[in-house]
Amino acid sequence: MLEIMKYYWRWTATAFSFLVFGIGGILLPILALPILYATSSSSLIREKKAQSLIHHTFRCYIEMMRFLGVLSYEIEDVAKLKNAQLVLANHPSLIDVVFLIALIPNANCVVKGRLTKNIFTRGSVKAAGYIINDNNEHVIKMAEEAFSKGHALIVFPEGTRSTPGEKLALKRGAANIAIRAKAQITTVLINCNPTTLTKSDAWYQIPKTKAHFKIKVKETIDVHSYSIGNSSPVAARKLTSDLKHYFEKELLLND
Repeated sequence: MLEIMKYYWRWTATAFSFLVFGIGGILLPILALPILYATSSSSLIREKKAQSLIHHTFRCYIEMMRFLGVLSYEIEDVAKLKNAQLVLANHPSLIDVVFLIALIPNANCVVKGRLTKNIFTRGSVKAAGYIINDNNEHVIKMAEEAFSKGHALIVFPEGTRSTPGEKLALKRGAANIAIRAKAQITTVLINCNPTTLTKSDAWYQIPKTKAHFKIKVKETIDVHSYSIGNSSPVAARKLTSDLKHYFEKELLLND
C-alpha cells in the first residue's frame, strides 16, 4: 500500500512539475524580458543576463523536483565545467538539458527550430541567444560567435534522446563544430536509473521507483590532432566515430 501511495504521489508531483515548467516558460519572458532589455546596453549583456537567469531558474526547478520526490541526483567533478567550451553529453532523458544548464551559468545551446515557435520556450530561447539548428553552416558560424563571447555550448551529439537498450547513433554536427570552430570538448556522462522521460515515454509514464540521475563531468578532449593531415569532413567523421566508441565504453563502465 505504501509503495502505491508513493507512486501516485510521484505521478502527481511529476504533473505539477510539468505545469510549473509550462507556466514558468510563459511568465518568465513576460516578466523578465522587459527588464533585461531596459537594463542591458547591448545584446551581449542581455544574453549574459538571460543565460544567468535561466541557469538559476533551472537550478531551483531541479531542487523543486528533488524536494517533491520526483527524482534524486548526484553530480561528480562539476568544477571541470568552469572553463568548458563545447559540452557534449549523451541524452537519455527529456530533462538532461535542464540539468546541464543548471550546472553551467554561461550555457548556450543548439536547439531545434520548433522551440522558437513554442509559446513555452520561444521567449527564453531568443533572449539567451541560443543557436537554432537550421543548417550546418549557420550553426558553426553561430558556435564560433558563442565561443568568442565566452559561452559554453551544450550539444547532444545524438541529436535526439537515445532509446534504452539500443546503441548510440551520433550525428556529425557536434564534431563539425569542434573541428571547424577549434573548440575543446568537455564530455558529460548522464545515467538515469530507472529510465524516465525517454524518447518513447509520455510524461505520465513514470517509473515504478524514483528516478536517480548520475551526472559525471569527464575529461577535456583536444581535437587539434584530428585536423592534422585531414580535411574537415574526414576529421569530423573520425571524431564522430571516436566519440561514439568513447560514450559507449564510458556508459558501460558507469552503468
